[in-house]
Amino acid sequence: MKSRLLAGALAVLAGGALVSVLVPGNATADRFGAERHGDDKPLIIGHRGAPAFRPEHTLLSYEAAAKMGADYIEPDLVSTKDHILVARHENEISGTTDVENHPEFAARRVTKTIDGLQITGWFTEDFTLAELRTLRAEERIPDLRPDNTAYNGLAQIPTFDEVIQLAKRYGVGVYPETKHPTYFDSIGLSLEEPLLEVLNQHGWRDKRSPVFIQSFETTNLKELRAKTRLPIVQLINGSGAPYDLVAAGDPRTYDNLITPDGLRDIAKYADGIGPATTRIIPVDATGKLGQPTSLVRDAHRKGLKVHPFTIRDENSQLPLDYRLGNPASPAFPRATGDVMGWVERLFELGVDGVFADDPGLARATRDRLFDRS
Repeated sequence: MKSRLLAGALAVLAGGALVSVLVPGNATADRFGAERHGDDKPLIIGHRGAPAFRPEHTLLSYEAAAKMGADYIEPDLVSTKDHILVARHENEISGTTDVENHPEFAARRVTKTIDGLQITGWFTEDFTLAELRTLRAEERIPDLRPDNTAYNGLAQIPTFDEVIQLAKRYGVGVYPETKHPTYFDSIGLSLEEPLLEVLNQHGWRDKRSPVFIQSFETTNLKELRAKTRLPIVQLINGSGAPYDLVAAGDPRTYDNLITPDGLRDIAKYADGIGPATTRIIPVDATGKLGQPTSLVRDAHRKGLKVHPFTIRDENSQLPLDYRLGNPASPAFPRATGDVMGWVERLFELGVDGVFADDPGLARATRDRLFDRS
């Protein structure tokens, strides 16, 4: 981990992104304070834990994120057959577990329609928690993160309760996302009630609690607002529309949600937005950054915090402007680019936090910029 952080720091030096450190303190404070929403430093959110180092949505990944300095860890939540919330990126688990190696579950491989798409595989809602406990987690994208395969088979699928217990041990918050809430409602396994029940059991039930609840859908967040005072964040994808609106025949898309009227509506039930980074700085067909939009400023004017997703380490996942190394090298797509420079650029635009696969580099960037300020 130390060598990875050092590599990131050297990458920044190579890219010339440390120029801001040479700016006098007041100028640095002005640069990173002009568009900020409040006086707090931006939050570092461990996206699915620390998946740049451990298979995502495992206690191994969440623990790594907490040790690396994340303020919050982010579990994506789906339901088991016996209505227990567990952390998985999707309810289809063939890509993140060894379920295909369990002949006793072979007959449960089915095709379902999830959010309008046909998907074939094994689904959490067809397993009890006890059955899921017999599976082991695996790296979801081994071609991009081959080192993470060393941890395949070591971790179980964690429950939401276990994620909170870990968060409390390390003094960090949780940032749960309800996955496919319209779908889970349709099969009688609503996510919102058990979500609030588990949070309430841990005494987390008001705005002072270290919790943000997020979703790409809108209806469930509006329903949650009537049931809780916990902070709520409306996720904004880079394209498309919230599935609950699609299912209801509502023509609005994510483009509509970020208009002044859309943000005004969001502010009625949410405390912030979580937009794709391309909503803040668009990219062209080559991946090169364009001019920043007014989204951060527009959201702040409506009293909304802005937590964009997702900062990833690998060149193939970064804007062209922040890729480093020899593009002809076979290792180039998975090599670490100028992550700290990219985080710095977003901080410069006034975001209130970032979702990062490598919370250590994001935290180091924040500490360098804001502690010096």
